[in-house]
Amino acid sequence: MDAVAPLGAVPAFLGVVLLIAATPGPAVALIVRRAALRGAAAAVPTVLGLEVGLLVWALLAGAGVAAAVAASEAAYLVLRVAGAVVLLWLGGRALWRACRGDADAPGSGGGGERAGAARRAFGEGVVVQLANPKLAVLVVALYPQFGSADGHPLLTAGVLGLLQVAVESVLYLALAAGVGRAGAWFRRPRVRRGLDAVAGTVLVGMGVRVAGTAR
Repeated sequence: MDAVAPLGAVPAFLGVVLLIAATPGPAVALIVRRAALRGAAAAVPTVLGLEVGLLVWALLAGAGVAAAVAASEAAYLVLRVAGAVVLLWLGGRALWRACRGDADAPGSGGGGERAGAARRAFGEGVVVQLANPKLAVLVVALYPQFGSADGHPLLTAGVLGLLQVAVESVLYLALAAGVGRAGAWFRRPRVRRGLDAVAGTVLVGMGVRVAGTAR
């Protein structure tokens, strides 16, 4: 392990990523909404998508791509605009459902429809992470602080990325389980519409902030 990251640095790294994961953001908004309206199990694809996106950024950091993106004004601007568009689209869709009062409850539709919903949830998680410019900057700034000076950058980033994935997965799945316990209350039509409205407003607000905030 010392060839990748000093053992003494691992607890500090885990503490930092725990604080990062616990900070409210697009990932938390997606998980809470899906777990509340469709149950804890339905939030699993969202969590998987988010963690796949994170691991991709970690590997890109190890390969030097993330640093290039963070250093390039043009690339960072493109990624920032893409991230804003994704968040605005997700938030706008939630607000539209709130206005229409569309149903979104577990068990609706057949197995094919549920599988399609799971694929969409996974895809949303991946896209939200890959279009997050702050995540690119985070891995570039954070990972080298805990890596070994003589370690291979790609291997180091992969190991640290997997550690972060493990921490976030436990936290996010626990969050989904907790929210899912109150699912029956959340799925009341009036509460469901209110949750969509809140989630949509939060995502739109984050999209506006990403679009208007420089590094």
